Amino acid sequence: ILLVYFTLGWREAVVVGSAVIITLTLTLFASWAWGFTINRVSLFALIFSIGILVDDAIVVVENIHRHMALEEKSLLEAIPPAVDEVGGPTILATFTVIAALLPMAFVTGLMGPYMSPIPINASIGMLLSLAVALVFTPWASNKLLSAEHHAAEEDKTAAWLDRTFRRLIGPFLRGNEGRKARRMLGAGVIVAIVLAMSLVVFNAVIMKMLPFDNKSEFQVVLDMPEGTALERTAAVLDELAVALGEVPEVTDLQIYAGTSAPINFNGLVRQYYLRRGDHLGDIQVNLVDKAQRDRQSHAIALDVRPHLAAIAERHGVVEVPPGPPVLAPLVAEVYGPDHAGQVRVAHALRDRFEATDGVVDVDDSVEAPAREWRLQVDRAKAARAGVSQQAIVAAVTAALRGTDLGYLHEPTARYAVPVRAELPVADQADLARVLDLRVRGHAGLVPIAELVEVVPETLAPSIQHKDLLPVVYVTGDVAGGTDSPLYGMFGMFAELTDVEVSGQRLAQHLVEPPANPYDYSIKWDGEWQVTYDTFRDMGIAYSVGLVLIYLLVVAQFRAYLVPLIIMAPIPLTIIGVLPGHALLGAQFTATSMIGMIVLAGIIVRNSILLVDFINQEHASGVPFAEAVIRSGAVRAKPIILTGLAAMLGALFILDDPIFNGLAIALLFGVAVSTLLTLVVIPVLFYAFAPAELRAR
Repeated sequence: ILLVYFTLGWREAVVVGSAVIITLTLTLFASWAWGFTINRVSLFALIFSIGILVDDAIVVVENIHRHMALEEKSLLEAIPPAVDEVGGPTILATFTVIAALLPMAFVTGLMGPYMSPIPINASIGMLLSLAVALVFTPWASNKLLSAEHHAAEEDKTAAWLDRTFRRLIGPFLRGNEGRKARRMLGAGVIVAIVLAMSLVVFNAVIMKMLPFDNKSEFQVVLDMPEGTALERTAAVLDELAVALGEVPEVTDLQIYAGTSAPINFNGLVRQYYLRRGDHLGDIQVNLVDKAQRDRQSHAIALDVRPHLAAIAERHGVVEVPPGPPVLAPLVAEVYGPDHAGQVRVAHALRDRFEATDGVVDVDDSVEAPAREWRLQVDRAKAARAGVSQQAIVAAVTAALRGTDLGYLHEPTARYAVPVRAELPVADQADLARVLDLRVRGHAGLVPIAELVEVVPETLAPSIQHKDLLPVVYVTGDVAGGTDSPLYGMFGMFAELTDVEVSGQRLAQHLVEPPANPYDYSIKWDGEWQVTYDTFRDMGIAYSVGLVLIYLLVVAQFRAYLVPLIIMAPIPLTIIGVLPGHALLGAQFTATSMIGMIVLAGIIVRNSILLVDFINQEHASGVPFAEAVIRSGAVRAKPIILTGLAAMLGALFILDDPIFNGLAIALLFGVAVSTLLTLVVIPVLFYAFAPAELRAR
């Protein structure tokens, strides 16, 4: 509203503001009818949508404002031709934005349901904003706008824009003389796109599925060696808790020894609720509210990691992630014909994990060999001593698990209290103490050690399966410069290319599990798999959106080359998006990809307004080159206003750790591509026009 107030006037600002309020109200009703709830994602969808929902109203009001300044007509005479002039391109531009957005609603996998409120809410809102812009906005303009317009001020603005575009675009529109300038412009744009994309190659922009959220908690997950006593695990947890208590942002913490912490999102997706055993422990760490601290939870977790490493050799600092739900960020699944061979490959792979810079919290699903003592009864000796096998079993069971000797009946107790006999916990771990127990025989009490033979064995390991195939997992995380498991994974992938196992090259699979389970192979999983699935589906949605935009523009302009010219600025968004991420030190995430998809629709809208105006002016008898220059001078104001509106809508989600990728893409992508579009589209349209048309 303030943007329109300072550029057009307070009456126009009231009209646009009213249109936005009505559109949002109708969009909320449509969201309720669709079944959406008010949550973080749906609210962010509405926030960022404000910037594009206002576009139709701004274009209509600005053109009414321009017609009032150019012609001495009453409002009722000026409004219909003003709305008619931009009505066609506005309708087409609205449907191009919807065509870019709506395919995202069909993304499958984990990100589909999570992000679906954004394309659905925005698409519904765009349809409603179009109806409001073509019905409510002209009516409100007739009621609120004054016939006494500021013609002199409007003439100054129009004259300045006309001079600017004649100097800016004129050199490119001189027929064959301007061919060199046009080629240099095209080469410069291509070089700028290549340089922007090189930021990803040189790791100036990090690719990641979802950025780290700023939570008020994190966990410390402790895995002691199998067989560790519960008391030892608790002692290590106490030492870790003392170190954590020195962190200024920590308010309180809770230790869980031998069991898991209360279930949360992180524990759900990584199956921490199954953590049971004397050698396992968790520490739930709570932080002060994010408004009361300068560091994000991710930075705090990175800071405490080396301090905890000095206490526990094997530990994991785990943040409660926004996603994706995977076993671990970095997962390698080892397949092969036998479990022993899989274990050997997994151990070698684990060494490679630990040797890779930035890879931390390395673990595998191979259980440490657990010793077992089998007590084999010597039946001959037992028979001569008059001791039954059942008596020996009952005595050992009573010592290790306890047995109820009787019940104590208290007059004030509802239930009888069992009287249980068993060895002390410390003695239960001493086999000699158990074998010293005596059982009654013919000649009195006989030590169990004289009646049994102790056979040392190793417990059979548990074997995990995935899709009915035996598998061994090697897991890890990445902490450091990139904080993205993709880079650590591809680094190890390159190192393992020539590795051989049993005389065969170790096959590596990125997308599908191995077709032949009888050869040793690795399937990379974890965050990589979810990232691949999500970006693949969003890339398909992006491609479908581009095809729909092309078909819509073909139907409108009845030509096959013009839509390609109109869509040419879409790659220009890269020039703004990637440098914007590099400038702010942000990672390119799934929400950044959503921003690029939205940008495709926004930029095509600007191109349509320019090309449609060129055709209208040329059809009215204006020379072609002159019409091209006028298109930039006349349409620059609504294009810049709608671009600024989209940027303002994104500005308020810039500080959100999850959706800041979307905000950065819109802010920098709209800013750069809008300015380039005002130059590139008129020049391209002129360059690819027939020679006889350029001569007119």
